[in-house]
Amino acid sequence: MEKSQMNWKEEDPWGRKEFVLLMLLEFGLVIGCIKFVVKPIYSDWLDNELYAGTLMGLTIAIILLSGVYLIALRPKKLSWSEVGVKAFNVKDWKIIIIYSVILFVGAVIIVVLTSFIGNSWENSKTEAMQQNATSFTILIAFISAAVISPVYEEIFYRGFLYRWLRTRIGFNGALLLSSLIFTIIHIPTYNVMPVNSISGILFALAYERTNSIWPSVLIHGLTNGIMVLLASLG
Repeated sequence: MEKSQMNWKEEDPWGRKEFVLLMLLEFGLVIGCIKFVVKPIYSDWLDNELYAGTLMGLTIAIILLSGVYLIALRPKKLSWSEVGVKAFNVKDWKIIIIYSVILFVGAVIIVVLTSFIGNSWENSKTEAMQQNATSFTILIAFISAAVISPVYEEIFYRGFLYRWLRTRIGFNGALLLSSLIFTIIHIPTYNVMPVNSISGILFALAYERTNSIWPSVLIHGLTNGIMVLLASLG
């Protein structure tokens, strides 16, 4: 079957090598080094958790997107459409709106329920923004949460990871395992891990139903952006 005719839900052009290398990139370099070694350096250098977190997000985006290109796409002369970077139908806006509402309402419910056991939705970046809530800091936080993170995370975790799992362990297995991995990589922000689990499932469902990662990017960005704006009011 030619690549242009390949059904991404049934087969993909990769093997174990690409999967292992990209997982090592994520869990070894990104989590093992960037989050726990480089992030403190950024914090000391910038003396601001919001700026340090944003720079860390940009660093991770460059690493993971470069990894997808150099490991999964370029060696096989593939385009970004292989990881879902393709247009979606106008009718898919219905999915984007519905899933965004479900995610936002679900996130609020989870935060309220877990608050009874002392959980909080805030993190170092939101606290830094609230301490100096100017138009500039809110803009930085918005770009970080609603633009940078959604783009690279959806390409990596849905475009590559979910697709790779989808062709090997089926819909249900890929949905749950990709969501689990997506939740784990957000350590050490333990307070929002329940929301991340639900998010991972909804983002994968959006990709499954639209054949494009852009709807999940929009859902991801919209809900994150709303959360940033609400945090700025706090």
